[in-house]
Amino acid sequence: MSDTKRVTDEEALLLHSSGRPGKLEITPTKPLTTQRDLSLAYSPGVAAPCLRIAEDPSLAYDYTAKGNIVAIISNGTAVLGLGDLGALAGKPVMEGKAVLFKRFADVDGIDLEVDTRDVDEFVNCVRFLGPSFGGINLEDIKAPDCFIIEERLRELLDIPVFHDDQHGTAIIAAAGLINACDITGRKIEDVKMVVNGAGAAGIACAELFCTMGVSRENIILCDTKGVVYRGRTNGMNQWKSSFAVATDKRTLEEAVAGADVFVGLSAKGAMTQEMVKSMAPKPIIFALANPDPEITPEEVKAVRADAIVATGRSDYPNQVNNVLGFPYLFRGALDVRATTINEAMKVAAAQALAALAREDVPDEVDAAYSGRRLRYGADYIIPVPFDPRLIVTVPAAVAQAAMESGVARKPIVDLSGYKHSLRTRLDPTADSLELILEKVRANPRRVVFAEGEEERTIRAAMTFRAGGYGTPVLIGREEVIREQLAAMGQPNVQFEIHNARLSDANRRYADHLYRRLQRKGALLRDCQRMVNQDRNVFAACMVAQGDAHAMVTGLTRSFGVAYEEIRRVIDPKASEPVFGLHLSITRNRTVFIADTTVHFRPDGKALADIATGAAAKARQMGHEPRVALLSFSNFGQPPHPNTDPLREALAILDGRRVDFEYDGEMSADVALDYELMKRVYPFSRLSGPANVLIMPGLHSADISAKLLNKMAGGHMIGPLLIGLDKPAQIVTMGATVNDLVTAAALAAHDSLPW
Repeated sequence: MSDTKRVTDEEALLLHSSGRPGKLEITPTKPLTTQRDLSLAYSPGVAAPCLRIAEDPSLAYDYTAKGNIVAIISNGTAVLGLGDLGALAGKPVMEGKAVLFKRFADVDGIDLEVDTRDVDEFVNCVRFLGPSFGGINLEDIKAPDCFIIEERLRELLDIPVFHDDQHGTAIIAAAGLINACDITGRKIEDVKMVVNGAGAAGIACAELFCTMGVSRENIILCDTKGVVYRGRTNGMNQWKSSFAVATDKRTLEEAVAGADVFVGLSAKGAMTQEMVKSMAPKPIIFALANPDPEITPEEVKAVRADAIVATGRSDYPNQVNNVLGFPYLFRGALDVRATTINEAMKVAAAQALAALAREDVPDEVDAAYSGRRLRYGADYIIPVPFDPRLIVTVPAAVAQAAMESGVARKPIVDLSGYKHSLRTRLDPTADSLELILEKVRANPRRVVFAEGEEERTIRAAMTFRAGGYGTPVLIGREEVIREQLAAMGQPNVQFEIHNARLSDANRRYADHLYRRLQRKGALLRDCQRMVNQDRNVFAACMVAQGDAHAMVTGLTRSFGVAYEEIRRVIDPKASEPVFGLHLSITRNRTVFIADTTVHFRPDGKALADIATGAAAKARQMGHEPRVALLSFSNFGQPPHPNTDPLREALAILDGRRVDFEYDGEMSADVALDYELMKRVYPFSRLSGPANVLIMPGLHSADISAKLLNKMAGGHMIGPLLIGLDKPAQIVTMGATVNDLVTAAALAAHDSLPW
């Protein structure tokens, strides 16, 4: 399924408008709590860095955020594939670009929409803003204006200026070309290529391919008027003219006959199966028009099984996705304070991406994309966007190239140390979560949404299905669900709906429940009533009886009530505790908190079991667990009988010889502040700040998780219900649609065979 069909306009508009409008906010990086804080950060303290910068302008990188800020600038004359929408209408795209910069490379992006179509005005506006930023990313500017603007700004400014629509696409396509040539046994300098589309991306791709070694005479450039040949005057400009070749070919069809490579940056349907047939053996076809390629991989494979195909779409192998390039390119350029992004840096980025695709894929990435088999070959010539190695591989290569080509103002002495800093720059949770979701997409599941009459549930079910996670099953009265869908403007949406009272499976579910509860005081009619009237019981029976893979609930009942209803049907896993786990994700760290839902006051064994289970979940989500058993005391001071279970848990873990770090009892500030821990308690076993916090009781766990959720300014996932024999997740009553979808997807993931 294509990305364009995974979300509806209504969902996108709701995301952009809900809560704080837009996708960005600015937060301070220094404490601003006291009057002294304000005096240091602003008046009078701010005068000191101002004077230093006046004496030495390079100190702006040391005293301000300049070195990590990229301006994302557009006039909206070529917004996505939508055309000239104007500066203001392009703002959502620029904000989105800023989000990608932050998400993938921890670069702060500031979007600037310049309301002019005049090249001179645009250049003058941007040139005078140069001191504010460490780099400039030009975006969505029509050709040929984009060529002129970029060239002039590069001459005027001493910071990187980069038009991603041109060079970002070129870098990723070049990486794919390197590997496609390698797989098909070609030398890049010998390939005969057709580039269809003479706009910003097409020209940039052709230029970079030449830099990589493709002969300019071996490239035929085509536009809407046909082949760009020597002597042509119609629709020409200086950039097209540089690729005009001596040829008697005049049409795309004539140009591709016998060609080794086709690179399309044009429009849907521009390439035909007859054209594919006419190409050389083992043709390389990059159909990069978005959202619909010039020709689909299925259409190519139907006539040429020997072809290597890449597109711009995520639902096909070999996606040429700019997010593989621009965040990491700027990361490396900013870290060496480069004065420009030159050809050497672009080539280095392309070569690094190509080399990464040839490496063995980590297990977690391979598992997430299990339906594609990520092994170097015809269907894997470009890394996937959520490969966690990208943040290290590409910036390091770019920084190295900047230093070697002489444009780095702050060379990196210790490249190994730099790579280590890149590894720790981004928290792995987001990547790990996306890898989990990708694995579910590759193995779609049937998930029961127990509260099927709720609007949030219906919207979540729609999103779950559109996201490719599987089949949502709604429990509720069909007429009520249909009324909700009509009120939502979605009267034609179809779902699998089960009315618990009318279901044909009622007798089977009641018998199952009776076998479980008959020696716990329940009569058969009690079980029949529970199945008929309790949607959580009915949903749990569906999962227990194999009619669905997992379930999600929680919007209409407290966690404790929902948990009790599910436990009537589903047992814990053998020899494992059931517990709740929250993930608190902030800018600099992710912390796992357990048990937040089930055990009121766990004894030592339960605490040890919870610690083991929480550590396993943290490791599954990409973290090396460092477990702290929390208390009000630190290692026996002050002594109190309430800390006995924590010491008992520590002894049990010692006896088990577990494969993760743990220590306690300790207070939360010691657990999370490693400098404090090592200064006051140098004997602690932990090698860094704790990232798995084991709470001594439900009261402290629940309070802590909810306080963090409302006050920490980060993102909270959970509670995740861990340890049941069949997957079930219970969200909070205030859960959003996204919370429901995440819980359903995680439940689906838990149902997959390991």
